Amino acid sequence: MNVIRQYRGLRRENYVLFFGNVVTNMGSMVWPMMTMILDKKLGLNAGNIALLLTLGTAICLPAELLGGKLADRGNKKHIIILGDLVSITAYILCGLLPLGTLTIGLIMLASVFQSIEGPAYQALVADITPTKDRERAFSLLYLGANLGLMISPTLAGLLFQNYLWLSFLISGIAIGCSTLLIALYVRDITPVKEEGADAVYQAARDGESTFSVLRRNPAVLLFVLIVGLYFAAYGQFSFLMPLEMGRIHGEQGAVLFGTVTSTNCIIVVLFTPLFTGWFKRIRDTGKLVIGRVLLLAGYLLFVALLGHIAAYYAAILLFTWGEIMDTLAEGPYLVNRMPASHRGRINSVTRVLSGTFSSIFNLAVGRLYDLTGSKGAWTLVLSAAVLSLLLSLRLIRRDQNDYPKLYST
Repeated sequence: MNVIRQYRGLRRENYVLFFGNVVTNMGSMVWPMMTMILDKKLGLNAGNIALLLTLGTAICLPAELLGGKLADRGNKKHIIILGDLVSITAYILCGLLPLGTLTIGLIMLASVFQSIEGPAYQALVADITPTKDRERAFSLLYLGANLGLMISPTLAGLLFQNYLWLSFLISGIAIGCSTLLIALYVRDITPVKEEGADAVYQAARDGESTFSVLRRNPAVLLFVLIVGLYFAAYGQFSFLMPLEMGRIHGEQGAVLFGTVTSTNCIIVVLFTPLFTGWFKRIRDTGKLVIGRVLLLAGYLLFVALLGHIAAYYAAILLFTWGEIMDTLAEGPYLVNRMPASHRGRINSVTRVLSGTFSSIFNLAVGRLYDLTGSKGAWTLVLSAAVLSLLLSLRLIRRDQNDYPKLYST
């Protein structure tokens, strides 16, 4: 029970956001199956799928920047609710209309508004949580998301062939329930006041531009590059892996990928509380390194034993352990080193730069997959994972030099 008790003592709003994440992700049936929809339902090849996904990301980039600016200047709760209302409407329309080009447009519209609210969500968690509790708060939020995701991908895989429309309706209704929880029960969003010597890194810098703040923090710029490379590799979980399963297992690949995705979520739910307690003495830079080692090991196992179903689940175990470690590190890393006045904007810039890099990377992977098949595509993916690992090792020394007060407390 110690793994559950470690989440005690947070603010009520942390628990509301946790339950909101549970409910929302119980209906998250669309994005895990996006590659399968474009491949099996709309008949696109790998290159065109990558191009369309890249276009969707490109549309969301200015929305991320707008969301970051709004989060730092406006009411974060209202931004979240507005984004959710548009997403709800879009997904319900997708369920009611025939599958086609308009469906893709509506999904992209929902993505734009989810991108706008993303920086506000992350900044709100940081605002209401003191530094000493942030790893637990982000861990709890991540746990909630995956509690909801335990069932939805498998259900989506089962509905994929004949009842895909129902997946859209369930997603819209689930997001609606989450929005209602946040609207009714998230009331106190007053930022906490930080104390201690390391609080100097979070002191507000009103009037200073985002890029000026980033230039003063070269370790954070290195961190952003590391995150971009990581997500370029990590993103193949929902792009290259389902393509491979579809190629080898045909229509059964959708069901198989759904169960693998659900397994990913089950592992997160079982191990996130354990890892939060076991590795609490390891600094976030150390967690970044461990996460990248595990992700690389998972992909290597998947590639080496491609076609062996049992190997998919062994690979996802290693992959997910890496994902957990990365999640425990990334959220606290940024908010503990950036001024509170710029949390939304810097979070959005990080997401935009990572998204841009990942999209370009997806185009390259899709093109290689069409031209050379599996081998060339996976060589590129594994190279990105290795480079992210090497730069993470470099970050440890750089971070100690740039933020010495974080290492003296």
